[in-house]
Amino acid sequence: MPFQLKHLALALLVVAIWGFNFVVIKLGVAAVPPLLLTGLRFTFAALPAVFFVTRPTAPLRFVAAYGIMLGVIKFGLLFVAMHIGFSASLSSLVLQLQAFFTIGFAAIVLHERPKPSQLAGAALAFSGIAIIAATRWSAQALLPMILAIIAAAAWGVANIISKASGEKNALSFIIWSSLFSPLPLFALSWATEDHAEIIRVLTHPSWTAIGATLFLAWVSTLLGFTIWNNLLSRYSAASVAPFSLLVPVFGIASGVLLLGDQFGPLLIVGSVLVFAGLALNVFGPRLLRADPAKA
Repeated sequence: MPFQLKHLALALLVVAIWGFNFVVIKLGVAAVPPLLLTGLRFTFAALPAVFFVTRPTAPLRFVAAYGIMLGVIKFGLLFVAMHIGFSASLSSLVLQLQAFFTIGFAAIVLHERPKPSQLAGAALAFSGIAIIAATRWSAQALLPMILAIIAAAAWGVANIISKASGEKNALSFIIWSSLFSPLPLFALSWATEDHAEIIRVLTHPSWTAIGATLFLAWVSTLLGFTIWNNLLSRYSAASVAPFSLLVPVFGIASGVLLLGDQFGPLLIVGSVLVFAGLALNVFGPRLLRADPAKA
């Protein structure tokens, strides 16, 4: 089913928010330990909204699984990766591999068969990621990228959980699933992060810490994922997921303009290949269906 114009506009709004979101995360993890910041994000995404929003109709196992996969694994790993050196621009790019993980998992679990052009787009995008990885030859530089790739795979699993749940109330699903993220994140934070820093942030938070937490909780999580999951409930995963590859357009622009992120020749080549993979993913099926006489 082709996207309605209003749903196309909503998809573009989400990717713009999520692109700028990487700048906010980078600033946030400089002021707050990464796992603590992730836990605070989902605490404020759930509270106090959970007291005013009815429970989702989806079985509790889907709600809990989504909260763990998205909040603890995806965002926990992403925040750690950015804390230990991954730039906002590269994070916004690498994380969008979730589109192809989503298509692959949807084919296995939901039996949504990907089209040849989508498979070709995935191959093109992953070749771009391989070129980017080649620029990060040291173990210290490669580790954050590996964490970001695992985070992308976790997001793909979360997308499938959301779609398989059958939940139609996307806002309710996001808010209630957020209840399952903070406790594991706070436990991991206390086990692995500096106790004095945790106490300092909680007792004397900076304006950067407060602003980053609220933006991540209310704008990126509640608004962004509510719209995203609503789109997933209306359209196939293969139709929705590729839109997220536009996130790097906004993420890279924000990172370069606001944080001074730098791109060398190989990074530019890799990025172009990822964007080319997106174009093939989104427009390939339509071009194959087009009547050559009308083209």
